[in-house]
Amino acid sequence: MKLEFKNGWNVIDDAEKAKVFEFGEGYKTYLDEGKTERECVKTTVAMAEAAGFKNLNDVESLKTGDKVYAINKNKCIMLAVIGEKKVSEGVNIAGAHIDAPRLDLKQNPLFEDGDMAFFKTHYYGGIKKYQWAAIPLAIHGVVVLADGTKKEISVGDYDDDFTFVITDLLPHLGRNQMSKTGDKMLEGEQLTILLGSIPYEGEDDEETGLKKGEVKSKMLSILNEKYGICEEDFLSAELEIVPAFKAKDLGFDRSMIAAYGHDDRVCSYAALKAVLDIATPEKTAVCILTDKEEVGSMGNTGAKSYFMQLVLSELMEKTGEIPSDINRLRMLDKSFCLSADVSAAFDPKFSDVYDGQNCGRMNKGIAISKYTGSGGKSGSNDASAELMGLVRKIFNDNNVLWHTAELGKVDAGGGGTIAQFVANLGVNTIDCGVPMLSMHAPYEVVGKMDLYMSYKAFAAFYKDCK
Repeated sequence: MKLEFKNGWNVIDDAEKAKVFEFGEGYKTYLDEGKTERECVKTTVAMAEAAGFKNLNDVESLKTGDKVYAINKNKCIMLAVIGEKKVSEGVNIAGAHIDAPRLDLKQNPLFEDGDMAFFKTHYYGGIKKYQWAAIPLAIHGVVVLADGTKKEISVGDYDDDFTFVITDLLPHLGRNQMSKTGDKMLEGEQLTILLGSIPYEGEDDEETGLKKGEVKSKMLSILNEKYGICEEDFLSAELEIVPAFKAKDLGFDRSMIAAYGHDDRVCSYAALKAVLDIATPEKTAVCILTDKEEVGSMGNTGAKSYFMQLVLSELMEKTGEIPSDINRLRMLDKSFCLSADVSAAFDPKFSDVYDGQNCGRMNKGIAISKYTGSGGKSGSNDASAELMGLVRKIFNDNNVLWHTAELGKVDAGGGGTIAQFVANLGVNTIDCGVPMLSMHAPYEVVGKMDLYMSYKAFAAFYKDCK
């Protein structure tokens, strides 16, 4: 059989092309509603409950066909459809992450300089810092007040709303800046968010610290009036700075989607829709959308946490099995996982960093990566030949368009996914996902064809992986 990866638009019929475009509409809504991991979890719960899923905490026992979800600290979620086989006989997992590169507010963020007020930030995940200047920004997140009250904040993303920005240096005075390397053109401490410029008009207040004529105090007075926030409350806040862009069709043919947060909400949405749409599977179908991938999957909401093992143990217990250590280990050993994360799509402008024979391509369908990592496969899961063969057969049998991909030339760099952490549990794991242009930029690009084929791939995996 000749190895040939075809452009999907030349392969599928008009009926399936219509499904490609229809699927993209739901995804754009998902992106706009989920700019942070907390918002993604909230949106996912709404979609799951509409599809008949119940909170696992509210269910005493489970049987074949039951649909449940479990939430981990509002930043990670796991969904399951109980299969015909016992959970101890293994489960099929699609795992993706819902965090994305962004800016986080520092613990003590607010300051004034030059008669303007700013927020200090710390960048989260790998970014090109200069890309975040001179674009519209929004603030999303939560603040826990001194009395324990939690305030949700979402500003800057609406048509009639105000916005925020990181200012940049004018080219007329930027000779020295432009002579620097890209990582130094804008330093991390210069990623400050411009908030306002009107001084506080009230009287000095020793208790609140507000001072007449101070712009910083004006910002605090506005925040206190709207949310009840004082300056100390920033210590117990999780406020994320994200691009204020809406997800939009890209191109005259509308074949692509430009948006913030494709990495990795594009794979999360495809996997989520697959588990929501599945009929009763033979093996229990699991979808986990996790946090902290962009910073190494650390922490109690990341893929290295015990959350997935905890929920799988609870599924065993509520289906009448004993989740002993040995039973849980045997279950993991018999399980399979598609580690769903984006791959770098070939960009002809930067062809020198790609191996053209082994790179992701737009419109070729879901990209399978036998291994990721960098510098000699460091930090990588490396799927077995048997697993590659199984996934190939499942995709081919279900008319899923797929191709193989690596993250650039061997010595060009590299990256990782959650695959290694799932594989460390004994689960048969392979990487696959949507090829992407401008990865980790404030505005990334994916193809609708590849998004839809990823959904088909996860659905086929749930159905046919025995």
